[in-house]
Amino acid sequence: MRRTTKRLVCVLAVWMLAPYLFAQEHVVATATTHSATLGSAVPAEKIWADLMAGNHRFVTNKPRVREFVQLRHALTKGQHPQTVVLTCSDSRVPPELLFDQSLGSLFVVRTAGNVADAVGRGSIEYAVEHLGASVLVVLGHEKCGAVTAACSGDKTGSPNLEAILDQISPAVSKAKGYAAADAVVESAIRENVHQSATDILERSEVLRHAMKDGKLTVIEALYKLESGEVVRVGKLAVVEPAAKLDIGDVVRVE
Repeated sequence: MRRTTKRLVCVLAVWMLAPYLFAQEHVVATATTHSATLGSAVPAEKIWADLMAGNHRFVTNKPRVREFVQLRHALTKGQHPQTVVLTCSDSRVPPELLFDQSLGSLFVVRTAGNVADAVGRGSIEYAVEHLGASVLVVLGHEKCGAVTAACSGDKTGSPNLEAILDQISPAVSKAKGYAAADAVVESAIRENVHQSATDILERSEVLRHAMKDGKLTVIEALYKLESGEVVRVGKLAVVEPAAKLDIGDVVRVE
C-alpha cells in the first residue's frame, strides 16, 4: 500500500512539474540558439518548418510555456534572430503570437500595408548583415485596411498616408487587370506581398547580394484572420546568379 502511495505521489509530482520542466528545457534550447555564432547556418526550410509548427500551436491554442526571466538574462549577451518578419502594423497581426515565438526569435519590422521605406529596408539589412538572420518573411493579411484604401482610389489628405498608398498602388493596378470587381481587394493583398518583397530587393543592393550568395531566403505569406493560419504563397529565387544581380533576375517560385 505504501509503495503504491509513493508511486502515485511521484506520478502526480512529475505531472505537476511537467510544464515547468518543459519551460526550463525550452529556455536552454532557445538560449543556445541565440548564442550560436553567426556562421552557423540553419537551412531556410527548417526555419520555416519551425515557424509553421509555432503557427499550428497558435491555431490550436496550445502555445508553449516559457520562463521569460531566465530567457531575458540569457539574451542580455546579444541577439541572433534567424528570421526577419516584415508585416502590417494591424493590431490583429502580431508575428510573435502568430508563430508562437519568444524573446529573441524574430526581428520584426511593421508598417501599414507591410511596405518598407528606406528605414524599414535599413532595419532588414541590419538584421541580415549584423545579426545573421537568413530568412525574410513578408507577411500580408486578410482585410488589410491599407490595401483596401489603395483599391478605393480615394485621397487621404495626408502626404504621409499617400506615401503608403503609393507603394501599394502597383499591386492594385496589377490585381485590377485580372480580378473581378468583388475580388480586387483580396487579389491586391496577395499582389502587395509580392510587390513589397520585390521592392525591398530592388532597392537594397545589400539584400540582393545576400540572396545571390545564398545567405538570405525570402518567403511570401498570408495570414488568415479568422482561422489564425499563416499560408505560404511563394518564395523568391534568383534565375541567374550573375555577378551583378538585377531585380529582373529575381522571380517568385512555388
